[in-house]
Amino acid sequence: MASPTIKELLRGEPRQGAEARGWIKTRRDSKSHSFAELNDGSCRESLQVVISPENGDFSAVLPQLTTGTAVAIKGDLVHSPAAGQKVELKAREVRVFGPCDPEKYPIQKKKTSDEFLRTVAHLRPRTNKYAAMLRVRSELAYSIHTYFRNNGFTYVHTPIFTASDCEGAGQMFTATAFDLTKVKDLPKTEAGEIDFSKDLFGKKVGLTVSGQMEGEALALALGKIYTFGPTFRAENSNTYRHCAEFWQIEPEMAFYELSDDMDLAEDLTKSLVRDILEKCPSDLELFARFVEPALMDNLRNITDNVFERLAYTDAVMILEPVNDRFELKVKWGVDLASEHERFLVEQYFKKPVMMHHKPKEVASFYMRLEDDGRTVRGMDVLVPRIGELIGASERENRLDVLEARMRELNMKVDDYQWFLDLRRFGSVPHSGFGMGFERMMMLVTGIANIRDVTAFPRVPGYAEF
Repeated sequence: MASPTIKELLRGEPRQGAEARGWIKTRRDSKSHSFAELNDGSCRESLQVVISPENGDFSAVLPQLTTGTAVAIKGDLVHSPAAGQKVELKAREVRVFGPCDPEKYPIQKKKTSDEFLRTVAHLRPRTNKYAAMLRVRSELAYSIHTYFRNNGFTYVHTPIFTASDCEGAGQMFTATAFDLTKVKDLPKTEAGEIDFSKDLFGKKVGLTVSGQMEGEALALALGKIYTFGPTFRAENSNTYRHCAEFWQIEPEMAFYELSDDMDLAEDLTKSLVRDILEKCPSDLELFARFVEPALMDNLRNITDNVFERLAYTDAVMILEPVNDRFELKVKWGVDLASEHERFLVEQYFKKPVMMHHKPKEVASFYMRLEDDGRTVRGMDVLVPRIGELIGASERENRLDVLEARMRELNMKVDDYQWFLDLRRFGSVPHSGFGMGFERMMMLVTGIANIRDVTAFPRVPGYAEF
């Protein structure tokens, strides 16, 4: 049977014959004793191990017990006289699984920059901050599934390979079985372009930017569905909010109008924050202490306030008089940027904002066109520090309007006939949204850069590990 985790040992009662396995965080020596901090990643806290000559001869193994060394230690779990810890382990037997050269090991007990730690992403989970981040990430994922299950949603899997560009923006990674190192051997069309009809799928496909379109098809059969999986954008954007590979939570609901969609988005956001506050107090305390001092206030701001519902036109009226503070000047029709979103949330309303009814010119083709012909039934949830957390809309369910909109945007309507079928056969009002999982992680941890809320980030110019 596997040894108990350090989390289990720290919460257990004193006993003889205990065993702990993990990595040495630090070791300090006194005249007669050595004290090692042992951590296995199961919790933020480490187990103090007391190594004393009265319990055995450790002279040969002691020099090996340096930061990063993997060990198994057997001994007696006893009450600890030290403040802040219930128990400690008095070692009787020490086994070294894997030594660690302290001169070469890059993770030391000192403040290290996030930029450096990204270069050793395979080792950074051993730091307190990144271990805490990954534990919160795990808990957040579980909370997402729990929320939707408890609210009657069906979990579905939408394809990663797709021929449909959901956003209509052409920012898809091309996926091919062709050997691109042999360019001369690639089949070509009469126009001299690569002939993807000879490729594995018989057409040009890419990595999905969203599971929304397939999600709509499933919602119009199952009622309420959600996807939760990886999505990809071939966008050369080097900002603190963008990755080329990220995860999205995407619910789609039949018979939901925009107001219903907004209610769900607000309730989900609040529920997830409450869950993390309840289930990850120790890890959040670390982030509040070392990463974002205002973290707990920001999270309570999410849970304790009714989100402001603000029409885009009203947002422009608020922003235009203070245009001097913005790099991108605001006028009606402009796609509001992060600087505008954060001003509304952090300085004007001082709480989350749900901005709705943006101009159709800055909206996706599938958003339902309003009767005014100028705006769409779309909505963004804006939160402190991050700006947009959720992009949502009531979907255009009128066949003629959707076809006209696609032609207006010069989209290849024939490529979307299956999507249009959803409007031909039993069309109903329906809505949905996408929540960026990594952005939600940034919200609940206070971590400022999206590269630091995932284990192995994929960003322009960087796909290591």
